[in-house]
Amino acid sequence: MIYNVRGENIEVTNAIRDYVEKKIGKLERYFDTPPSSEVHVNLSVHNDEQRIEVTIPMTDLLLRAEVSHNDLYAATDLVVDKLERQIRKHKTKINRKFRQKGAPKHVFAEMEREAAAVAVDEQPSITDEEIQIVKKKRFDLKPMDEEEAVLQMDMLGHTFFVFENAVTGDTNVVYRRNDGKYGLIEPNA
Repeated sequence: MIYNVRGENIEVTNAIRDYVEKKIGKLERYFDTPPSSEVHVNLSVHNDEQRIEVTIPMTDLLLRAEVSHNDLYAATDLVVDKLERQIRKHKTKINRKFRQKGAPKHVFAEMEREAAAVAVDEQPSITDEEIQIVKKKRFDLKPMDEEEAVLQMDMLGHTFFVFENAVTGDTNVVYRRNDGKYGLIEPNA
């Protein structure tokens, strides 16, 4: 994995960089071959509170976690724990889905090798007097079922998720309702 460690209101020393890389590097044990994705780590300090944000875009999975703590090293340990839980949750789902299709460990590794990294493109927006768009994101929609889309949404910590329905090929949106249940938006044919 390629590490991109940035600091905001904090100097990223070699000791901090080495600790972060060592801890996040332990996630490679969950894969047959080490992922070739880039790891984005953002360290920041605000009002004596250390914050670490880690984003790892992979083929069929976007791992993201953030933790605030008084101690940066403790925050790093906690964020790695969160990322491990996300990987285990995703692997469990993949194992359940492909149990009859062969060894699950190999299926997960094959999915990692097949596609390219997720492209997230941020561009400044054009402002209008009434409506101001402050951020744009572009990404490829990958085919998946509703259950996988809900899992992705929960792992990202978002309240909605846009995806391509693997059955119909249409663009769909899943979202979390106020009652804690989930909703699905489908286009009219």
